[in-house]
Amino acid sequence: MKELYFDTDARTRLISGIEKISKAVKSTLGPRGNTVLIESPNHTHGITVTKDGVTVAKAVELTDKVENLAVKMMKEASERTATIAGDGTTTAIVLTEALVMAGLQHITPEVNRTEVLREMVAETNLIVEKLKSMSTEVDERKLLDVATISANNDPEIGQLIADVYQSLGKDGIVTVEKSQTSDTKIETTDGIKVERGYSSHLFINNHKKDECVLEDVYILVCDTEINNILSIENVLKPIINGGKKLLVIAPCSNNVINTFAANVLKNNLKLCVIQPPSFGYKQHELMSDIAVAVGAKYYSEKTGDDLSLISASDLGHAAKVIVGRTDTIIIKDDEAKEGVEQRVAQLWEAHAIADKKADKDFIKSRIASLTGGIGVIYVGGNTDLEQKELYDRVDDAVCAVRSAMIDGVLPGAGTSLMWIASQYASGQRVIDKIMATALRAPAAQILANAGIPFESIYTPDALHAFGWGYDLKGEQHGELIELGVIDPMKVTKSALQNAVSVAVTILSTNAIITNA
Repeated sequence: MKELYFDTDARTRLISGIEKISKAVKSTLGPRGNTVLIESPNHTHGITVTKDGVTVAKAVELTDKVENLAVKMMKEASERTATIAGDGTTTAIVLTEALVMAGLQHITPEVNRTEVLREMVAETNLIVEKLKSMSTEVDERKLLDVATISANNDPEIGQLIADVYQSLGKDGIVTVEKSQTSDTKIETTDGIKVERGYSSHLFINNHKKDECVLEDVYILVCDTEINNILSIENVLKPIINGGKKLLVIAPCSNNVINTFAANVLKNNLKLCVIQPPSFGYKQHELMSDIAVAVGAKYYSEKTGDDLSLISASDLGHAAKVIVGRTDTIIIKDDEAKEGVEQRVAQLWEAHAIADKKADKDFIKSRIASLTGGIGVIYVGGNTDLEQKELYDRVDDAVCAVRSAMIDGVLPGAGTSLMWIASQYASGQRVIDKIMATALRAPAAQILANAGIPFESIYTPDALHAFGWGYDLKGEQHGELIELGVIDPMKVTKSALQNAVSVAVTILSTNAIITNA
C-alpha cells in the first residue's frame, strides 16, 4: 500500500522536515555555535555531545514519512560534502534550506520553474569558477588558522594538526584515532596509500573500524591472476608454518579469495587480499612502485614472469598494513629505503621529460606515494563523552587542512558567498533574487548564533568589499585572511554544489509517494 501527496500539501510537509533538521544542525555553525545533545545507543551511556554538523544530521529521524524524506535528502547534502571535503556539512544544510525557501518565495505559478532550476545549476558552476579565482595558496600561518578554526577555535588542537602536516609535507597522509589514555598526541611514520580495500569483509579483524590490521607483515606483489592456491604454495607454506602474516596484492579468483577467507576464520590465518590499484599501464607502474617500497619482487605477466617460480625470498615486508573498505595504508620499514630513493630520482627525471599535464600529475602522485609520510593523531579525553566530542572536531580539522592544502583558502565567516550574493542584488531575474538571498545565509547564521543581527555588522556598502568582514572571536572588523578567519575553498565549493543539487530536487518535486 502507498500514500500519495500532491502540490501544496506535499511541499508543506517537505518544508517542515527541512526546517526541523536545519534548526538542529545550523545551531552549531560558527565560533559561537552551540553543542547538540543526542540520545545515541552507539555510545557510552547512550549520550553524544557534539558540534559536528554531520553527526547531528545523521541522528535526525522523523516520524512523519514525508518530513523524513526531506531529512534524508538534507543528510545527503551534508554527507556528500563530508565525503568530498571532510568539513562544511553544516554550511551545506544552511545553504540547502536557504535555497529552498528563497525558491519557494520567488518561483511563483507564472514563472517557468524548470528554466529557473536550470539557471540555478548554471549559476552555481559560474560561482565555483569565481571561488577558484579568488582562492589563495596556504602558507604556514594560514595552515594553523584553518586547523584552529575547524577545531572550533581550539589553538592547542590547531597547533597539533599544523605541526603534523608541516612535518609530513603536502604529500603526507594524516589519520585520527582514539587514544587509550587521556592525552592527545601525534605519531608520524613513513607509509604509502593504495587505492584498494579488502576483497572480502571476512578478512576484517578490527570490527570497530571495519579494517584488517596486520603488523610485521610480508607482502606478495603480482598482477597475474591467482586461480589456484597451489600456484603460490612455495610462499604459503613458510608463512603458515612460521605463523607469519601475509598481504596479497594480486587479482585472485573468487575460489581463492573464499579459500583464504575460510582459513582466516577457521584456522586463524593472518592474511588479507587486495586487488591491484588502477588499470592498464598505470596499474603496472603503481604495482612496481609498491614492490620497490616494500622490497618485493614484482611478478608481472607483462614481463613474462612465471608465478609458479615465486619463493618466500621474493616477498616484501612492511611494519604494518591497515586495510580498509576502499583503501590500504602500508607503513614501511627501512629495509627498502635505498631502492625508494633511486626510484624517486628516476621519477623526477621522467617528470621533467613528460610534456602532458596528465602525465606530469600522475608521476607527481607516484612520487608523493613513495615519499609521503603518515601521521596519526591519537585523541584522548577524561571521559568517553569528552573524547568523542574532541575526536569529531579533530577529524573535521584534519580534513579541512587537507582541503585547504589542495585548493587554497578563502576569507571565512561565510563572507566569500556573501560577497558573491551582493553581485546578484541588483539583478531582475528570478534566479538573481534567489541567489542574492540564499548565499548570505551562512554569514547570517554565524552571526545569529552569536546573537548579533546581520544588518548591524554588514551594511549594504560593506557587502561590496571582498575579503572584508567581522571576526567574531576577536570582535573586530578587518581583512579576514589577515585576521586568520579563513575557509578552505574546497569546503565552500562542495557545500554549495551539494546544496544546489538537493535544493533543485526538492523544488522540482510536485508529488510524493510513501509506503503506507
